[in-house]
Amino acid sequence: MARTAPDLALPDLTGRRAVVTGASDGIGVVIARRLAAAGAEVILPVRNPAKGERAADGIRAAVPGAQVSLRALDLASLASVGALAATLQDEGVPIHHLIANAGVMTPPERRTTEDGFELQLGANHLGHAALVAALMPLLRDAGATVAWQISIAAARGGIHWEDPQHERSYDPMRAYSQSKIALGLLGLELDRRSRAGGWGVRSGLAHPGVAPTNLLAAQPTLGRSAETPSRRIIGALSRRGILVGTPESAALPALLAATSPETAGGRLHGPTGPGHVGGGPGPQTLYRSLRSADEARRVWEWTQELTGVPFPR
Repeated sequence: MARTAPDLALPDLTGRRAVVTGASDGIGVVIARRLAAAGAEVILPVRNPAKGERAADGIRAAVPGAQVSLRALDLASLASVGALAATLQDEGVPIHHLIANAGVMTPPERRTTEDGFELQLGANHLGHAALVAALMPLLRDAGATVAWQISIAAARGGIHWEDPQHERSYDPMRAYSQSKIALGLLGLELDRRSRAGGWGVRSGLAHPGVAPTNLLAAQPTLGRSAETPSRRIIGALSRRGILVGTPESAALPALLAATSPETAGGRLHGPTGPGHVGGGPGPQTLYRSLRSADEARRVWEWTQELTGVPFPR
């Protein structure tokens, strides 16, 4: 008997604006398409306009009447992040849902952002943090929900305070894990501070489990000339419906975290199948690396020092 694909019923999002980073392919484009199908106006901030337009055209083809448009964003450039925030502020439309989904994963050699940060820390964490901080007025106006896409890799490791930019010793997976732990700690601290300060913004975490996406595909710009062996294995398992997820199922935890009124922020959602690598979405036990309130406060302050973009006091 064929396995039933997991799914999620979204609420009516008519009249609501959503911003989804990393929505030009993979999990991100699925998230954007589902939001558009639920009636939301969806903004796709993209680095590659041609790739973004293909994604937007695909959404319009799948969802007749979809409200979807592109904006420019390179998360590895704080100037680009600031320019997008300024554009959205000028538009003056409250943002009801922001899904910080984009990311880079394990470039084999250490690379840096335009601002000199280790690439994974800079693009995965600092770029998203600066964007959310700069958009707080629009998020507060909407009583928004922010969903931060972390990773199952965040279950191991921590913040390497002795060498957070991995300048002395670069390990691709340790750097990736750190970037996602930092993102998760910041997201949890935002929820705590929003509750305490009455900001009206809910902030929660999601992880997609394991699914075949372009994170581990061939990316010559990141120094990866061919897809990794693990990407080939994941693809084969996914096609056979064995253990891991698909881009469709992997999008569901972030959609749940971003749209369900029951999530109430401050929680982690992910796949509920064996090993939490596939299956339908649901609440997860918070990873040990994300449980320290002191560590979250430290990341909160450190992040603002690095980006120069403050959150409300």
